[in-house]
Amino acid sequence: MARSRRKSFWRRGGVALLAVLIVALLLIGGVVALLNHWQDNSPHRVAVAEHCVASTDAGVATLAPDQAANAALIAAVGQARGLSPRAVTIALATAMQESKLRNLDYGDRDSLGLFQQRPSQDWGTPEQIMDPLYSAGEFYSALVRVDGYESMPITEAAQAVQRSAFPEAYAKHENAARSFASALTGYSPGALTCTFAPAAERLTPQNLLGVFRAEWGDWLADQASIEEPDPVSPVNGGLARLAGADQTQVWAVAEWAVAKASQLGIRSVTVGDQTWDRATGSWSTDQPVGSDGSDPSATGGTDTAAAVGAGAPTAVIVVLA
Repeated sequence: MARSRRKSFWRRGGVALLAVLIVALLLIGGVVALLNHWQDNSPHRVAVAEHCVASTDAGVATLAPDQAANAALIAAVGQARGLSPRAVTIALATAMQESKLRNLDYGDRDSLGLFQQRPSQDWGTPEQIMDPLYSAGEFYSALVRVDGYESMPITEAAQAVQRSAFPEAYAKHENAARSFASALTGYSPGALTCTFAPAAERLTPQNLLGVFRAEWGDWLADQASIEEPDPVSPVNGGLARLAGADQTQVWAVAEWAVAKASQLGIRSVTVGDQTWDRATGSWSTDQPVGSDGSDPSATGGTDTAAAVGAGAPTAVIVVLA
């Protein structure tokens, strides 16, 4: 009799368990279908998957689109001042610790911005500190006043500027900061890739150049130009050419453009025969694209190494969405 009751219990339990499994599978299927629907139909699709990755000898590091755009700004400001990749690494590690590379309008006591600078400590007005260009510039101005900062451990150099209550905290960001600094200063060509949803807005080349000149300053202000595409061109958006003096500088600008692509509505970035495309999120070998979809080097243009015989690309071709 007891055995019969046990059999009946397990029979009932087995049915209940099977019912629970079926419901769970249906729920999982519904969630997957909903995610696929979002990915296929929402203007904000794959938002959770949008990211930028820097893969260098220092390691692999990942940032969200807004973080990557701020990292690119910090790197550009440092290079515009003629500072080294080491200085950029220190700045990035500092901002990663202080704000997670986000322009915060709050913080400990009166701390604000990317570097959590305090108006009460003479870093500037709240309005100035909330301007990333200003706050990055102020950080570098303070950094270069630190004797021997380039030979210091990153955490010591950052602490000499910030005077943080947690002086060792910057060290944990060193590898990530080095990876993004190496890519954004052009020393690791093609090391920065970004996966973004389709651009929500169609911006103009003038918008792009305005941001470019603001962040890179006089250093590259005269190295940019705009060429509106032909109406029948396969290139749907405006095209801008951002030049550099050498291969490292050109790649620094290119990877800056990739990191800013979500913010600026950039569809593709081309350096020589390498193109990053928003649709794939990766770099691939292709022919350089002119405003009419052609290869500039084939018509005597001066935008590729083949055209000028310099052995290195001389321009970044940016196509907007």
